[in-house]
Amino acid sequence: MENILEIFQIGNDFVKNVIVDTILLNLTQGKYFMSKILCTGGAGFIGSHLVDKLIELGHEVIVVDNLSTGKAENINPKADFINWDISEYYTNGSLDYIFHLAALPSVPYSIEHPTKTHRVNVNGTYNILKSASDMKVKKVIFASTAALYGECEKPARESDKIFPKSPYALHKAIGEAYMGLFSEVYGLPTISLRFFNVYGKRCDPNSDYSLVISKFLKLRSEKKPLSIYGNGRQTRDFVYIDDVVDACILAMESEIKNEVINICTGKEISINDLADIIGGEKVYLPSRKGDVFRTIGNNMKAKALLQWTPKVQIWEGIRLMEEM
Repeated sequence: MENILEIFQIGNDFVKNVIVDTILLNLTQGKYFMSKILCTGGAGFIGSHLVDKLIELGHEVIVVDNLSTGKAENINPKADFINWDISEYYTNGSLDYIFHLAALPSVPYSIEHPTKTHRVNVNGTYNILKSASDMKVKKVIFASTAALYGECEKPARESDKIFPKSPYALHKAIGEAYMGLFSEVYGLPTISLRFFNVYGKRCDPNSDYSLVISKFLKLRSEKKPLSIYGNGRQTRDFVYIDDVVDACILAMESEIKNEVINICTGKEISINDLADIIGGEKVYLPSRKGDVFRTIGNNMKAKALLQWTPKVQIWEGIRLMEEM
């Protein structure tokens, strides 16, 4: 606030009046006040980066995670941590916003374990929404997925029909439906962000279900061939973690509610081309059940509603990961 007050020592009356009006507007919207925010999955890849940014912005953050896929070392020490399974979670405390990122987020794993993943991904989402509605939070931001689209014949738009081809994708479709229902029936503001293929630092390359970029980098460092499922011509729309975090913050701060928004670059790259960028010998394995051939999104809605544009190109993101 001291920096704000110093502004009044310079400039003419017109400039001062504009500054005063801007500050008052931001104060009424809560932009100079710390918010209390719950982040489920805050020990995970995406969640931990989001928590770091929220704390950097001055917010108070509570992380709920059972560390089934997240890591304790990812948790920002300035965040309060609750080790709990969201499928059994309920809170009636006082919160301003909730980011719901906790899930068992894997197509192959959901096919192998449909009951377990349904309990976490569907029941857990309902528990978070019920808690949020009872507390009358300002907004819930939900991490959905591009897996809802199935095969993309063209860049997928939010209005396109969805074709979930795995339990995981179906769980997220149910989650989006619950978000819309709680908005319309209970007046709870929600936004569902359909993340495409998110990559970046802290993406665990040792997981059987890790994103391909992390796996390729690890295999190259071990001087092993890059394992490619299928013929390698399948494409993905990779979006860097920092851009995803920016989209999450904009979704929280915006007046937008009861919307579904793609978070993607609108550009696709084949797994073969990705392997060429990273470098190394390739080995081809049988295709995995549930994998789609083409994934690419249209991000015009994110640009229009959130004023969000991805900044990091794929080659830049890979370079940043190599510097880890």
